[in-house]
Amino acid sequence: MKTEVSTAANFISRLLKTTGLLSEEQLQHFSYSLEKSLGEHYKHHWFPNAPCRGSAYRCIRINENHKMDPVIGEAAVTIGLTREQLFILLPSELTMWVDPYEVSYRIGEDGSICVLYESEPSSSSTQPETASIQSQGDSNNRASSDSCKGELRVGMGRSKKPKSFTTIRISSS
Repeated sequence: MKTEVSTAANFISRLLKTTGLLSEEQLQHFSYSLEKSLGEHYKHHWFPNAPCRGSAYRCIRINENHKMDPVIGEAAVTIGLTREQLFILLPSELTMWVDPYEVSYRIGEDGSICVLYESEPSSSSTQPETASIQSQGDSNNRASSDSCKGELRVGMGRSKKPKSFTTIRISSS
């Protein structure tokens, strides 16, 4: 769970960083606070043997109706940001799924679902320390129905055939 939660917190922090309005110290504090809060929030809703179970609970949402995920709002308060400031700094429509073995996001209601982190379940209790960052390009992607987001795509009437992706391996720090 640590890798998935860290990936989610770092992604949201990077979104805030692009605004250029927060110091590196504020961004690090926000990321740390968000990671800690998400870990606590997901503690009893993390099911590595059934990754889709609890996916809705672990979904992070920000939308145009000024609804902010409370965990993000709490982390923002630790660096002096209000919810209103967050709505200005972050995309108006953001959905992020933090599931065992996969972290994905979508910007906009009809946007593509992009994978930030993906790993295969391992036979041991620890997860691989190598993350997959994916963007459009190559077709070396697992079948979309293998994940919770794949099921969402199919449920929304989208094709079962995955979009093409290029896999870029990065080592975690």
